[in-house]
Amino acid sequence: YGISGPISEDQPSEDQLILTEQLIKTLATCDAFVDDLELRRRENAVEQLESLFKEWLTEICKELNIPDHVTEKVGGKIFTFGSRHLGVDSKGDDVDALCVGPRFIQRNDFFTSFFEKLRVQKEVKDIRTIQSTCVPVITMSYEGIKIDLLFASVDRNSIPQNLDLSNSLLKNSSVTCIRSLNGYRVTEEILRSVPNVQSFKLVLRAIKLWAKRRNIYSSMLGFLGGVSWAILVARICQVYPNATASTLVNKFFKVYSMWKWPVPIELKRPEDYNMNLPVWDSRINPSDRCHVMPIITPTYPQQNTAFNVSLSTLAVWMEEIQWGLAVTQDIQENKADWLELFQEPDFLNKYQHFILLHASSAAGKQHLEWVGLVESKIRLLVENLERHVYVKRAHINPQSTSGSSRLCAKDDQSTKWLIGLLFNMGESKRQKIDMTFPLMSFTDTIYSLADSCKVYKEGMTISARYLAKDQLCWKVPN
Repeated sequence: YGISGPISEDQPSEDQLILTEQLIKTLATCDAFVDDLELRRRENAVEQLESLFKEWLTEICKELNIPDHVTEKVGGKIFTFGSRHLGVDSKGDDVDALCVGPRFIQRNDFFTSFFEKLRVQKEVKDIRTIQSTCVPVITMSYEGIKIDLLFASVDRNSIPQNLDLSNSLLKNSSVTCIRSLNGYRVTEEILRSVPNVQSFKLVLRAIKLWAKRRNIYSSMLGFLGGVSWAILVARICQVYPNATASTLVNKFFKVYSMWKWPVPIELKRPEDYNMNLPVWDSRINPSDRCHVMPIITPTYPQQNTAFNVSLSTLAVWMEEIQWGLAVTQDIQENKADWLELFQEPDFLNKYQHFILLHASSAAGKQHLEWVGLVESKIRLLVENLERHVYVKRAHINPQSTSGSSRLCAKDDQSTKWLIGLLFNMGESKRQKIDMTFPLMSFTDTIYSLADSCKVYKEGMTISARYLAKDQLCWKVPN
């Protein structure tokens, strides 16, 4: 398995098996598993959405005057991917789902016509589209279950239930459709890439819980998302094929504490299918050489899943890896238990300087869209701050706080984020540090984007200001 031979093929000892049993019990107490009833709720939600999608495809066929014999067989299919397909759902996880339609369905129809069909369903709440990203998505809550819907059309007139998303389906597809298709395809390949699927799932549950508790689980904010964590865990499983989960968790921290980024993590050798699609290759593409933490997808066309990672978020990540290594070493020596690994950090006491980012709007429905836009661009503010001559690190806390704004009308909504700053104090102690330019640049960018995307509504505001620790009044999110 993988691009190299195993580091060790040792069988687990009795002590290591006992530690694995203890890990399973700890994960259960931390709600890292979902029960059968909740799994069935999620399956039912996907099934109902697939019925709506098929119904909509038939309606679109009639609007487009597609021949009856094609309309009758148009079909339609929803594939789940990510945590749901990997079998590592945990409490509160979103369901990632891909809607696959035939060649004559336009992406714009999905994000307008199908969006409107979903919006009027009584089960659907908090629905919005996010089309300004490389993989456009409809996000919603369906009967209380958070769902992200992607779309791809493939070069077929009908979509059967047994559709195989193989490489041949990539032909004649747009780059955006291929990115959407690869969510499912990458998940499938990861499962094929590990020697022991059950051990992989258990370790991934543990690492996901650790990353969420330590506030480093968010691709949007410049850390790592689900697919990146899955690839990192899969690579450890490849090089320790016989190890039990407790050992693999420790090896995860040990290997990555020594990893020399930007050396890429890959699960298999890249394959070229001569489709002339853009692939990640730092030897050829100058822009790929700027990526500080390449974690490469195992399917064609290969992409870096961690392209949002910055120098600051990588530094935070490495600190947390070192901390995790120390704790798991203690666990291996019976000096600590697994609960210690999942302790939450004290973000407020880690820094002396902060940026408070505050988004508000006049109504709850507007606020959902406004916050979505602001949050998707916070990493740009982090990058602006990193360029400041006196800023050594800008650390965004993924946990925001939300609620009604006390300063505004009753219905006004407010969301705040906190960025911890580490200064190059040797040079800056005698300097008055001016943060005006990066903060104003960011807020101007948000307003400009909101106008161009037609998101902006009267009452939407965004502000960013510097606060010293003794000026900070922050309620830690639960």
